[in-house]
Amino acid sequence: MGTMFAAPAATEERDGPGSELLGQVARLVDLEESLVEQMRAEALGAPTRGTVAYGEYQSGGWWTASLMNHSGDPHDVVIGDGRPGPTTLLDRMPVTAGFLAGLGLDFMYVRLARLEAHSYLWEHRDYAELNERGRHRLHVPLVTNPSAVLVTAGARVHMAAGALWRLTPSQAHGVRNVTGPDRLHLIADVYTDDAYRALAHRPHLRARDAVALPVMTAADRSRLMKRASELAGLGFVTSAEQVLLRAYYAYALPEGRAYDLICELHAGRGADTEAARWERAKNHLLAR
Repeated sequence: MGTMFAAPAATEERDGPGSELLGQVARLVDLEESLVEQMRAEALGAPTRGTVAYGEYQSGGWWTASLMNHSGDPHDVVIGDGRPGPTTLLDRMPVTAGFLAGLGLDFMYVRLARLEAHSYLWEHRDYAELNERGRHRLHVPLVTNPSAVLVTAGARVHMAAGALWRLTPSQAHGVRNVTGPDRLHLIADVYTDDAYRALAHRPHLRARDAVALPVMTAADRSRLMKRASELAGLGFVTSAEQVLLRAYYAYALPEGRAYDLICELHAGRGADTEAARWERAKNHLLAR
């Protein structure tokens, strides 16, 4: 396992815009560049893009393919508890399989996740139905770009390639990829054990990893609501809703506020059914 990891970089670390951020996303260890390159080549050469799943969480453009699950089928992508085995896709990716085995972790699920350009995963929580055991989500960015960012705890975080990252997905978060190319990550959900604790003993962020988002002012809010109302009035209701959903990526909003703005938009135009639908969506996506 030692040959997988690079020596820690002598670089500035930070607590982030708030200590909350480090608890939600952090670098764990740097990886050997050649290893990342080989895993990237295997992922890009995969014979499938995967399956579009969890459609209620996204704008479109989110594809996943399972590498370890409970059926062996890479197109079976609904995450669940248990002891997974390799899928037929992982069988074609020997370097990636060796990397996962070398970590020595207790896996729950492993997948490749692709987010296309101009795509969003809306603010949400994961693991709401999986709370009886400690678990963590590990990311290995294989292909990324500066516009591909995670938003959580009022900050925008670029998960750069070359490192193994930890995400706490039970906290509210969202992801966007504005310009492309596609963002392609290896994602492993793992259970808490001694091997995980040893791997995660030094969570950190570098100064360039995270940017604190500005607070939305009354003028900002008025401008966004005006734009959304104009679009809805012209019949472009989905575009109006997405104007408000994307506010989560531009401002440090209180949890669920983007969904509240959509409910307000629909209530103001007398669309009570739509307002109620988005209130239910908020409760579902942000369920604890």
